[in-house]
Amino acid sequence: MLPFAGVVVNIFHWTRKKPMLEEKVSAFLKKKGLDLKNKKIVIGVSGGPDSIALLHYFWSRQQQFQIELIAAHVDHMFRGEESLQDAMFVKEYCRDKAIPFEMERVNVPEYMEKSGKSSQTAARDCRYSFYQRTAGKYGADYIALGHHGDDQVETILMRLTRGSAGSARAGIPFTRPFGDYTIIRPFLCLNRAEIESYCLKEHLNPRRDPSNEKGIYSRNRFRQEVLPFLRKENPQVHEHFQKFSEDLQSDEAYLQELTVHKMNTVMKKNGNEEISVNIDAFEAMPMPLQRRGIQLILNYLYKERPASLSASHIESIISLMKSPHPSGNLDFPGGLHIVRSYRQCHFLFPKEPVQSYRYEIFKPASIKLPNGGSIILEYADCPEGNLNNETLVLERDSEYFPIIIRTREKGDRMTLKGMQGSRKIKDIFIDHKIPLHDRKTWPIVTDAKGRILWVPGLKKSHVDRQQQSCTSYIILKYIK
Repeated sequence: MLPFAGVVVNIFHWTRKKPMLEEKVSAFLKKKGLDLKNKKIVIGVSGGPDSIALLHYFWSRQQQFQIELIAAHVDHMFRGEESLQDAMFVKEYCRDKAIPFEMERVNVPEYMEKSGKSSQTAARDCRYSFYQRTAGKYGADYIALGHHGDDQVETILMRLTRGSAGSARAGIPFTRPFGDYTIIRPFLCLNRAEIESYCLKEHLNPRRDPSNEKGIYSRNRFRQEVLPFLRKENPQVHEHFQKFSEDLQSDEAYLQELTVHKMNTVMKKNGNEEISVNIDAFEAMPMPLQRRGIQLILNYLYKERPASLSASHIESIISLMKSPHPSGNLDFPGGLHIVRSYRQCHFLFPKEPVQSYRYEIFKPASIKLPNGGSIILEYADCPEGNLNNETLVLERDSEYFPIIIRTREKGDRMTLKGMQGSRKIKDIFIDHKIPLHDRKTWPIVTDAKGRILWVPGLKKSHVDRQQQSCTSYIILKYIK
């Protein structure tokens, strides 16, 4: 009986039918916990097999899901009359199925020239912008796109080859926020062959874009040369890549949460275009969080992430922080500068070139400095408070006027209170570990003869007077 039973089992496995596309997608949506009941969905439809199959799938289950569909088509104007015929094909399909149809013709070549972006990036920008406007017009909940499992394999391989870091290595997410809407990709559980079979079964006759076969695009090379090899090794390779993507996204989300918590204790934001990191505290973090912490900073500072940015850039920042040299810098794509100065690392987009400044003060005044600080001059008979390096006290003597506030000059030296001889201002900055980029705007205070009286917040000259008695003083205060 046992051998016979074994034969029965083998025959069962041999004759069992593969799940139909409809069953696989429905199970995939259920697994993802996506509730589409009573929702409005904008579907991006190019007219190709993937998007027309997606539209047809949802149309055939419109009553089951109780959904409203809107088809959105963009003619990128790359292929003239041929691309216009793609639009007419989608329009006719929607008319036959009573599906609302929205279309826009966009001169992508013109947009490429203005923006300097590649054809694929420019087309994507224009396409997604139209989808977003269409979703707003209809009050839609979701924007559905036809990316499938083979697209996922290609994307992950391309990003790994390019050296992407963090969540980018996970490829295409099933859902992602997009403005006020959510993008969904229900076909990530399918491969290209399953979609083609579905189109054939449903007599959809999709349009074909010849550019999808050109070897000039890296994605097409992966599609034509790498993917067939992987599929020979395992026909279900797309399912394994999808599982890899989901696991990586889940792990990444957890690590990102830890990273945000840790980075809030080691970095300081200086406006929208500069972040400073305490190197000692940063290096105490585990290396996986260090890499993601740098990624977090780059994502915050870059309004539009350069395509050339990769994991190697992150490693170069970590090397800069670990360097035995107290200072150094890196120039990144898009004009971002990373500056190491002692145990601080600064990420910033340089503003306008620093201009030297010079102010002359003849009477009580408040001077706002380019570095964000202020110097206040006032008269007092009895100075009060802690007379530290943020305050300079001078005898009220006309020989000091005009008091000059300026930027550092080459060869600057000053006498120091309680010390013999003089010292270079450069050495004072080094002693106090003042970052290189701060030295350029640090105020230097001199008298009318050019003698340096004070480096605010750092050192005073011998002319400083502590309160001996109530008489008439000049008080200079540095506020930053």
